[in-house]
Amino acid sequence: MVLGVDRRVLALAMARMADALGNSFLIIVLPLYIASGEISLVGIVDGRLLGFRLTEEFLIGVVLSLFGFLNSFGQPFTGRLSDRTNRRKLYILVGLVIFALASAAYPFVTSYWSVVLVRGLQGLGAAFTVPVTVALVNDYAASDRERGGNFGVFNTFRLIGFGFGPVVAGAVVTGGFGADRVVTYVLPAWFPAALAGLRVSGFDAAFGVAVLGAVVSFVLVALLVNDPESTEADAGEDLSIAVLGRDGNGLDPVFVLGVGTLFMALTIALYATLQETINARLGQGSTLFGLQFSAVVIANVLLQVPVGRWSDEYGRRPFLLAGFVILIPSVFAQGVVTDPLLMLGARFLQGIAVACVFAPSLALAGDLALEGESGTQLSILTMAFGLGVAIGPLVSGFLVSFGFVVPFAFGAGLSVVALTLVFTEVQCPDGHDDPCETVLTAWSGSVPGRAVSDTDLNGREVILCMIEATSAGAILFRDTRGRREYLLLKSRPGDWEFPKGGVEGEEELQQTAIREVKEEAGIEEFRLIDGFREDYDYVFEANGNTIHKTVHLFIARSFEASAELSNEHRDLQWRDYEQAVNTITQDGPREILREAHEFLDEALEADEAE
Repeated sequence: MVLGVDRRVLALAMARMADALGNSFLIIVLPLYIASGEISLVGIVDGRLLGFRLTEEFLIGVVLSLFGFLNSFGQPFTGRLSDRTNRRKLYILVGLVIFALASAAYPFVTSYWSVVLVRGLQGLGAAFTVPVTVALVNDYAASDRERGGNFGVFNTFRLIGFGFGPVVAGAVVTGGFGADRVVTYVLPAWFPAALAGLRVSGFDAAFGVAVLGAVVSFVLVALLVNDPESTEADAGEDLSIAVLGRDGNGLDPVFVLGVGTLFMALTIALYATLQETINARLGQGSTLFGLQFSAVVIANVLLQVPVGRWSDEYGRRPFLLAGFVILIPSVFAQGVVTDPLLMLGARFLQGIAVACVFAPSLALAGDLALEGESGTQLSILTMAFGLGVAIGPLVSGFLVSFGFVVPFAFGAGLSVVALTLVFTEVQCPDGHDDPCETVLTAWSGSVPGRAVSDTDLNGREVILCMIEATSAGAILFRDTRGRREYLLLKSRPGDWEFPKGGVEGEEELQQTAIREVKEEAGIEEFRLIDGFREDYDYVFEANGNTIHKTVHLFIARSFEASAELSNEHRDLQWRDYEQAVNTITQDGPREILREAHEFLDEALEADEAE
């Protein structure tokens, strides 16, 4: 573990950082490249399309947006394809090759439509890399309580590349910060003989950086990343994007998160097309513009990891709501400020808002994804972000003709809509047995099962009164071709556990365990194994009461090969011992599984000895 995350997540993060740095160069370089005269706009600029005049700003916006459109609309297909084939790494490598080849083509094109074609190829390359990379980060999370932190680290590195690329891009093109003319570089003597002494423009140097970023990313993924354990068999037949909730009431929360992500990304991208207009309005150069553009990303770099980990601990929803509340004034302010430093501050505040939304949204979508669906589900958010980045330049390029403040007022309005949707349609599933339960400290000093409330004579915080509750269940296993597999159920809050539930009426513990196996796993043919019963306990709050729950677990052998998912859980898996131990999210049932596995091994040895 490095920075508290899986090493493979860190490798993916560094790969995306290199790739994003190269791509973000182009966000700053391509508008300058097109406006410089290197690309012919004869017969296109000042033309008419559906009655609207084609301005240079609009044509630049088309180039910037095309990448996002092709990238975004391709993501659901590549995300789903990676789920179906269980091949993540291959798609990432293919996408990086396409992106690198397209970046290398820019120095050889001279017409506007050629630039459009090359940028479109880059968008297709990104459609392979983006959703599959995010799906891998989700797959590598051992539990829902790691997912926010994983996405925080991943987004931080990605945004370092994306954020600092624009700051450096202008300097690469002009040969230094504050310069305003395109520089020509002479390759030094230590280059290969065929290249030494070659004169390279600042634009070509920037395109070379984009190629280098893709190459570095390719090497990192090829050497350090591997596909996760197969999930193809667990993936359902229907992996389509749901608009309505699964219960038919309201909107699907992942869809709502996608809409919010779309609006958020659009507000970020409003700024890109207006470079010349903003520089003239604020009396500044391209370097300061690049710094303002990157301020959103810099704030994300500082906050992604802590916000992601806080959302693991305190829930996703509070950060989502806070993010959209902050987004509204920060976007509107960009349309009214006239000082470069105030603009920098507004962009930085917008970055804080984005940090509160981005990692928690991805983590929550991952929480809600069934096994084998992460590529499909998370592609909804990555597609939405790409669409927002694509639509933003077009929107600002069109609306700015009605007044400088109009694009930013429009973005603030969309942020209000996103806040309303998230507030009404998205509920956080954090918790343990029930989404409304808040888990408390279950151990204070040497007094087991007490939660924090008051202080006893020894200075330990204890609960003076609590409700006792009892549950029972079974560690259910099957034998498949000589391989013992255990049934795990994923609760609505996101914990992996065994079939269990509360004791009803005068039931004996064994009766409760039998009933729960039938209700939660849909298995009728099984039997409890004599001689084993262990328990664990924890404390939580529900409906204003402090509850101490004790869970008793038996062992049961299933004579049926499959199980049925009940409406109390989101997913089920049959896993061998090592996989099950690494999947279970709570210490109590994990330790009892170890004891149960040893018990079964010993029983098997005894049978063989007889």
